Amino acid sequence: VLPEVSVGADGPVLSVCLVGAPPEQLDGATVSLGSTSRTSVVLAQMLLERRWGVQPKYRSDPPDLPVMLSHADAAVLIGDPALSASLVEGPAQGWTVTDLAQAWREWTGLPMVFAVWAARREFAQERGSELERLRQGLAGAVAHAAEHRTEVVAAAVARSGLPAPALEAYFAALQFGLDERQRAGLASFAQSYANYKGVSTPADLRILGPLTETPVTAGGSGI
Repeated sequence: VLPEVSVGADGPVLSVCLVGAPPEQLDGATVSLGSTSRTSVVLAQMLLERRWGVQPKYRSDPPDLPVMLSHADAAVLIGDPALSASLVEGPAQGWTVTDLAQAWREWTGLPMVFAVWAARREFAQERGSELERLRQGLAGAVAHAAEHRTEVVAAAVARSGLPAPALEAYFAALQFGLDERQRAGLASFAQSYANYKGVSTPADLRILGPLTETPVTAGGSGI
């Protein structure tokens, strides 16, 4: 895993949500899983079954909220459809919108890391300089976006049609680093996923260092 770069949130993220009936009411109900994100789907399933203690029936659908809710009691969405549901459609229709990053934070006390940049270990050993250039480019893009937040928000408003204050709050909520808390959150998700799937050992994630690779553990050792 490349150091210092990820996509996540330490609380509400707005762009990953469960929309429809309240999660506690979904035992035996149908939940439509958006087909555009495996991480968010697994997060939703773990929260529903392990945190809220319900056993829904699942189906996979394209991320079209009205269609999803026409044959399901709730739907998992990410990205622009989730933002629209969180900020516009949910309040207008009276749907319950459950922010899954916030639910993870309340369940574990840790940030939710939705994405990292990773490479196979053989590739990292052979072409580490290329990965370092990639990391620098990603970190530079994050810094550039932070310095030009007004233009980023304006472009997002033009593309999505969502209100600027809401998008400003959304970009402020996103985290792009990989500090100790975020690494612990990543390790916790890996362990939770292993437990959920009945696997004895979680994925052996390692954060690439300048010369060595440092294992990530849920307890934070080696970080």
